[in-house]
Amino acid sequence: MFLLGTDLNKESFTNVARNPRAVVVGMIGQLILLPVIAFVLAYLLKLPPVYFMGIVLIACCPGGSSSNVFSMLAKGDVALSVTLTAISSVVTMFTIPFIMEFVADFVTEQSGIEIHLPFGKLIIQNIVLLFVPLIIGILFKYLYPNAATKVNKVLSKLAFPALMLLAFVFFLQYTQEIRDNFAVLGVTITFLILAAMLCSSLLSRLTKSNTAVRRTIVIEVGMQNAAQAIAIATSPFIFNNNEMAIPAIIYALLMNVILLIYVAVVKR
Repeated sequence: MFLLGTDLNKESFTNVARNPRAVVVGMIGQLILLPVIAFVLAYLLKLPPVYFMGIVLIACCPGGSSSNVFSMLAKGDVALSVTLTAISSVVTMFTIPFIMEFVADFVTEQSGIEIHLPFGKLIIQNIVLLFVPLIIGILFKYLYPNAATKVNKVLSKLAFPALMLLAFVFFLQYTQEIRDNFAVLGVTITFLILAAMLCSSLLSRLTKSNTAVRRTIVIEVGMQNAAQAIAIATSPFIFNNNEMAIPAIIYALLMNVILLIYVAVVKR
């Protein structure tokens, strides 16, 4: 999130006024389409409560900062990508608690297993993990632009390996659970990512977005902040459930594979 703050510039903000339709389409894909698809898939596949919550949780999270790199590789609109990531990071601080409270109540009613969500604590944690480092990054770039450029280059190379390291550590801790559930979770998450990419692509086509914008929206909707989902699932103040983070771990692995294939295809 600090890295994203150092990426933001005037163009990132003026992009909203310059291309509001693209921003609206991207937000609809991230804030509405993805959570709805995740909920429907989890319900139809009758996932266990902890994985039901985990699947919807990753779908509710903001776009990942790596999406900006993927948009650049796919020859998309990088400025739009940064804008969408920033906006989703702020908006989802408040949408995640509402959606997850609804899902927790639904899962409790369906399964009889009570899942408690500390609503206020989740909002506070989101502000601490998303908004604060984002603001610090913006201020750092404003006060020390040259240093911010150098730091950005270093962090941009470390962000993705750091996420993969986090996923690897969780994989070592929960190897057996991941193996036992990889088939159903892998299928669910693959369908989730592909359905989200397809729906967002169709939506951007209906609104007559150009190719660069369309590619950016597809990537933004398909790439979520897995680290944020892991932080919420494992936080001792929120769910305190490491098993709930397993869908986010699998998502982190599959989304990169699927989107790398997508980038390779569109570049051809």
